[in-house]
This record gives sequence, C-alpha cells and structure tokens, in this order.
Amino acid sequence: MSKKMIIVSVIGVALVTFIGFGLYKASGLKSIQIVTIVNVKGSKQEVFDMVKYLANFPKWSPFLAEDPAQKYEVKGTDGTVGAQYHWDGNGGKDLGFQEIKKIDDGKFIGMQCDIQKPFVAKPTFDYYFTETADGIEVKQDFKVESAIFPDAFFMWLGGAKAGMEKMNQTGLDLLKKAVENKN
Repeated sequence: MSKKMIIVSVIGVALVTFIGFGLYKASGLKSIQIVTIVNVKGSKQEVFDMVKYLANFPKWSPFLAEDPAQKYEVKGTDGTVGAQYHWDGNGGKDLGFQEIKKIDDGKFIGMQCDIQKPFVAKPTFDYYFTETADGIEVKQDFKVESAIFPDAFFMWLGGAKAGMEKMNQTGLDLLKKAVENKN
C-alpha cells in the first residue's frame, strides 16, 4: 500500500468517525429543553406584567441587548392571547415573531416563536410565576424540536445548546434587572 493510500485511508476513517460521532451527538439535540429560573424582587403582578405585555420585551430581550439596531413591533392586543412580538435584526438576517398562546393570570404565560431566519424553528417558551421568600420565582421552560439531520447536526457542531442556555439566562437576568430597577 502506497504512502498516499495510507494517508487517504486515515483521512477517510477520521472523517467517517467525525460524522458518526456528530450524528450520535446530534441525536441528543433532536429535542432540546432548557429550564432557567430567576428570583425577582417585586410584586407578582409587576413581574407577571413585564412578561405578559410584549411592549415590555425590549426592556429584557437578550436579542435586543445583542443587536440594539433590531426593529420590532407588537401586533394584536398586547397582553392577550394572540398578541405577537415581531422582530427583524442583524441587517435582515434574523426574522420571526413570538405569540402569546395561553395566559393563566398571575401563574403562567405560554408563548410560541416562529423563527424564519437564520434558521426555521418553532420553539416554545413557558413562564411559571411563584411567590417565594426570595421574591417572585420566574421559571422559563424552553423547548425546541429539530430534524435529526441536518439541523441537529449543525446545532451540535455550533454548540447551539450552550448558546441557548446562556441566551435564556441572560434574558431572565435582564428581566430581573428591568423589574428591580423600576422599583
């Protein structure tokens, strides 16, 4: 076997191993759930309204903090089921909207996103509000489904879950700051 054949064989085995490992890891990203919690010092109604009224989202949006030039608009009757927060950011590279799907006053807000760019996805954000000794606990339950290939593979390759975890935590930290600095 020539030296060239050995090199090509080693590269081929390495490539097949990398792709196989990537597909294995990507299978774990077919469904992602991230639960993030923050305690906010403020009244339950203040905290609940900061999430319920989409016009407040720019005060705690991690995406707007990252892209201050982002354009956004609230459509529908704000604070009610069916209200939508539309965004267009990063020079047209980020596009989509989130919609309030369910409200249980003071306890729960369910939202679904419709992301069109930079990828297509329909994640959900469920918010639970509980009074505790430390203030109001806000629990964000984020879920997204993806096809096993190619979306999940590229999500694994780009470290998407870790990025989503960081972004979700930043959003809740900004929510805390928005409420607490208001008081």
